[in-house]
Amino acid sequence: MTWRQATREEIYAYYAEEFPRYLDDLPEFITATGPKQYAVAFRESHPVRKDEVPDKDFIRRDTWQTDASGDRTTPEFDDLEDVVEFIRHPARNDPLGRSKFALADPEVLEQPDPRPDAVYYALDHWERPWVLLVDIDAKEIARDRADEMVSTDLDDRGDDALLDAAGILDAAPEGYPYAFEDIDRAIEYGFEVRDIFEDDFDAEETMVVYSGQGVHVYLLDTDPAHRYDEQSREVLNDLLLETYDIPIDPVVTADRRRVARLPYSLHADVCSIVQPIESPAFDVRSATPEVIDE
Repeated sequence: MTWRQATREEIYAYYAEEFPRYLDDLPEFITATGPKQYAVAFRESHPVRKDEVPDKDFIRRDTWQTDASGDRTTPEFDDLEDVVEFIRHPARNDPLGRSKFALADPEVLEQPDPRPDAVYYALDHWERPWVLLVDIDAKEIARDRADEMVSTDLDDRGDDALLDAAGILDAAPEGYPYAFEDIDRAIEYGFEVRDIFEDDFDAEETMVVYSGQGVHVYLLDTDPAHRYDEQSREVLNDLLLETYDIPIDPVVTADRRRVARLPYSLHADVCSIVQPIESPAFDVRSATPEVIDE
């Protein structure tokens, strides 16, 4: 089983050969112009055209140009193929064009064309209410588990010392701040949250997405009563954390500016395809792309 960083060549091969097959499987709200932004993270910072501006290891790009009132005027991407070209070659296809703040053209640089370590889309949306997503991360589960396992006080319980004392850093996958059992538990929690959405909120449209190191749980009903505004999301956070004792990241649910990993993108830190899943029995080994050389 591969659990390591993908190489530059593997990342390029995935987005050139394998990712396009999944475009028809993307959730219907993820279009070229629906999310307000797409974003790309790089493993190494890449320079921008303007000399005084710091190099970037994370960029956000709007899907529409807007006027002074914030209304949409011109789309940046005609279709998802344009988005794919931006993901494959962010510097060559930067929607900012020749703006001083666009990524520097790799053809005029000695350092190579940047590759996406991660690809994201904005939860804020032009054509539907703000997407409601709950994030459950294996790192948080491992941290909570270590707290319960280690009874002695450590000088710094916020770093790897606690995980090391609990034996988590030595458990497979070695060197990561969680064990495979923490990912499996995150997936189980994800389906528990989905059941809460469906049973307590009468949700009709939900989705659980394996994120590579945990899960994202979506509640996609538009909810005409209050459209899941910030206040109702805070109530939801409290319910999941305090009533159901599920270790979620409450900031993600309540922050309109948040981005989420794009389904079927590559989590390059662990060589896994981010993807919707149907069962808590999902085997993370099945998420390794075909292009990864085991």
